[in-house]
Amino acid sequence: MTSRALPKLAVGQNTLNPVLDGIRRDLDIPAQFTPEALAEAEGAAEEWRAIASQLPLKTIDWAAHCAAETNPVNAVQRLPLEYEWPELHYLHGSALPEYDATSIPFVTIDPAESMDLDQALYLADLGPDGRHGRYLVNYAIASVPTFVRPASALDVETWERGTTVYLPDQSTPLHPPVLSHGAASLLPDQIAPACVWSICLDHEGHAIHSRVDRALVRSRAKLSYEQVDAAARGNEELPADVPDDLVGLLKTIGELRLSNEAARGGVSARIPEQEFESHDGWYTLNYRANLPVEEWNAQISLLTGIRAAKHMRAANVGIMRTLPPADERDLARMRRIARALGVKWPHEMNYAELVPALNPDIPAHAAFLLEATSLFRGSGYRAFGVKDTKPLPASAADGIIHAAIAAEYAHVTAPLRRLVDRYGEEVCIAQCAGRDVPEWVRDSLEELPSAMRRSSQRAHTATRLGLAVIQSLMMHGREGEQYTGTVVDVSDKKSTIMLSEPAVMGTVYAKLDLGSSGRFRLVEANLESREIVLAPVESLVTHH
Repeated sequence: MTSRALPKLAVGQNTLNPVLDGIRRDLDIPAQFTPEALAEAEGAAEEWRAIASQLPLKTIDWAAHCAAETNPVNAVQRLPLEYEWPELHYLHGSALPEYDATSIPFVTIDPAESMDLDQALYLADLGPDGRHGRYLVNYAIASVPTFVRPASALDVETWERGTTVYLPDQSTPLHPPVLSHGAASLLPDQIAPACVWSICLDHEGHAIHSRVDRALVRSRAKLSYEQVDAAARGNEELPADVPDDLVGLLKTIGELRLSNEAARGGVSARIPEQEFESHDGWYTLNYRANLPVEEWNAQISLLTGIRAAKHMRAANVGIMRTLPPADERDLARMRRIARALGVKWPHEMNYAELVPALNPDIPAHAAFLLEATSLFRGSGYRAFGVKDTKPLPASAADGIIHAAIAAEYAHVTAPLRRLVDRYGEEVCIAQCAGRDVPEWVRDSLEELPSAMRRSSQRAHTATRLGLAVIQSLMMHGREGEQYTGTVVDVSDKKSTIMLSEPAVMGTVYAKLDLGSSGRFRLVEANLESREIVLAPVESLVTHH
C-alpha cells in the first residue's frame, strides 16, 4: 500500500470544515434536500432502474450503421425504441427516450473523482470522401427532464439551488445524489436516458449538420483527464472497450476547433488557477492549468453549445449565454501590460492569436494570463421568444454573442450541475423533432436569467471564500517566514503576489513592477478578513 506524504502546509478537516459550514449558512446554501424532493428523486431512480432492466436493446455495429446512412446525423433516428412504457409514477412521461443508441461506444472524460457525469462522447472519421462531412461527433448529455417532473417538489428545489456549489470539504449538488451520482449520471455500463447530439464536421472542423434526439445510451468507460493525457503521450493504454481511435480523433478535432475559435476571434486560455486538494483529512492548495486533453474535450462541449444556439435561433425560442466584447481601452491596457512583462505581442497579432501561444509555467506569461481574466466581464443569459422577453436580434453582432467564444452559444451540456441546461436542451430536441417547445419550458424561460444570475453569484462567492479560508488557515502562525513569489497584478496602492510554494495569493501594499519575482515575508494571515499580507525582503527581478 502506498501513501502520500503530507504537504508542509495543510489544514486539517476538523479546523476547516466548521468554517466552511459557516460560509454555507451565510450564503444560504441549502444543507439538505426537502423530504418531498428527496422522495421524488428516489422514486424516479427506482422506477427508471426497474424499467431499464426490461428494455429490449439493439446490438449493432455503430460504425457500419453510420456508414450506411446517407447523412450520419440521422443515424440515431433509424433505431426507434420499440417498447410500451408502463404507467409512470415518478418519471416524466413527456421526456422518455424514443431511440436506442446503446450501440454507440460512448465514453466519459472527467476529473477522476467525478460521479455526476453529464457528457459522453464518440468520435468517428467518415473518411476523405464522406458525402456529408469528414468527422462525426456523437455527444450524449444526461436527460435530466426524464427524472424531474415540472412543478414537482424536486423541480422547485432545483430552482432554489440553480447550480452545484463546490467547496473543499463537499459539494452541494443541484440534484440529489441518487440521481446526479446515480440513475441520471452517464456512469459506465449503466443504461441511461440521454440527449444524443449528432454533429457532422468538414475536414477543417467546421460544423455542417446537427440534430439531437432523446435516446438510451450505455457508456463503455469512465476515463480521467490524466488517463487520456497519458494515452495521448503514449504512456498508457486505455481500457479495451474504448475505441482505438478516440484519443487521436479527440486531438485532431479539438485542435481544429481551437484553430477555428482563434480565427473567429475567440479565446481559450490555459490560465493557472488555485484549486484545493484533499487527502487523508487534510486540505492544501495547488496551481493548475488545464491539460491539452481538457482543452480538446472542452471544444466538443463548446461545439455543442454553438450548435444549440443555432437550433434555438431556428425555433425562435431559447436562452443563450452572453458575454460583451472586451473594451478597446482594456485591450490597450493589456498591450501595455505585455510590454511591461516582456511578452512578445506583435502589432499585427490579435489577442485571440496571442493567448494560445503563452505558457502558464513561465512567470511573465502566468502574470499576463491572470491579468487577462478581467478582460471579459458582464456574462449573463438572454431568453427570447416567450412572454415579455425581447425578440432575438437579427444577428450575433446585435449583442447576443458570447465574446470569448466569438459565436452565439447556449448552455446545454451540464444539466446535472446547472439548471439552465435542462431547458436549453429541451428547446433543441423539440426543434429537431419538428414539435412545439413544451409549455413547461416556455413558461420558465423568462425567469431563468435572473435565477441563474443569483445562483451563479452564490456559487462563485462560495468558491472564492473557500479558497481564501484555506489560504488564511494554512498561513496563520507562520508570520515572519519567507516565500518566493511573482507580482501578477498591480493597482495604484497594492500588488497581488502569486507565491510559488505554497500555492497562495497574497497582497503587498505597495506598487511593484508587474512580472517581477523575489522573496516575500509573511506579515499577516488574517483569519477574519482572510487576507494574506506580504512584504518584499529583497530587490525584485523582472523576468522578460
